Amino acid sequence: MDPTTLLHALILGIVEGLTEFLPVSSTGHLILAGDLLNFNDEKGKVFEIVIQFGAILAVVWEYRAKIGRIISGLPHDRDAQRFALNLAIAFTPAAILGLLFHKSIKALLFQPIPVALAFIIGGLIILWAERRHHEVRIVMLEQLRAIDALKLGLAQALALIPGTSRSGATIIGGLLFGLSRQAATEFSFFLAIPTLTAATFYQAYSERALFSAADMPMFAVGFVAAFVSAFLCVRWLLHFIGSHDFSSFAWYRIAFGAMVIMTWQFGLVDWSNP
Repeated sequence: MDPTTLLHALILGIVEGLTEFLPVSSTGHLILAGDLLNFNDEKGKVFEIVIQFGAILAVVWEYRAKIGRIISGLPHDRDAQRFALNLAIAFTPAAILGLLFHKSIKALLFQPIPVALAFIIGGLIILWAERRHHEVRIVMLEQLRAIDALKLGLAQALALIPGTSRSGATIIGGLLFGLSRQAATEFSFFLAIPTLTAATFYQAYSERALFSAADMPMFAVGFVAAFVSAFLCVRWLLHFIGSHDFSSFAWYRIAFGAMVIMTWQFGLVDWSNP
């Protein structure tokens, strides 16, 4: 396979892994990076399915012990049953809205400039949220109620808009709804597992005709890059939130979105439709 293609696969795999669980929008970054690398054709869309699954497995591996306890406890442990129910409730809004509106959203908003605007708006929302007083009433995920899970699910559904950030919407929503920073971040990780897994298998089935054995080297490079970078990013973020808020991510979003718009406005980069 062409070494340039493998290099692009490596770059996009790292981009996916580093951005999937940070409040900066992996979809937005992949749209922009794919546009720059001219890797946004039909093959590129299939590739994104593969690297997204690599990022998901990184979270599964990081929380494998807790996931194992929850699964084994489902028949008899009320805490495990409640946690699984909360995940199901939080997963539902994005699943329903995604099935209803995914094609329309993809046709209208999966373009660099709308993504850049979403970056900036999302950054401003994070700054506003971080300046509010947070009254924490949920320190551990075991304290989460069904109504809290529903609110978090509705917040996550906002991420159907590319550039919004699934993790960012869930985490910031969690802070506004009374979760501690640690609880909001961890629930975002757990909620990513059913949400992204369902999206991955739905997309894989829809695009199954585009999969080719000849692309396996590219898929393998991207998958491993996404898994490793996502695993390291999750570990880093859990340490980071112990002593920092999310304002730095907000400023990054604003600066990045402004850069895309300015380079487009002055003709420095040809941001074509992906």
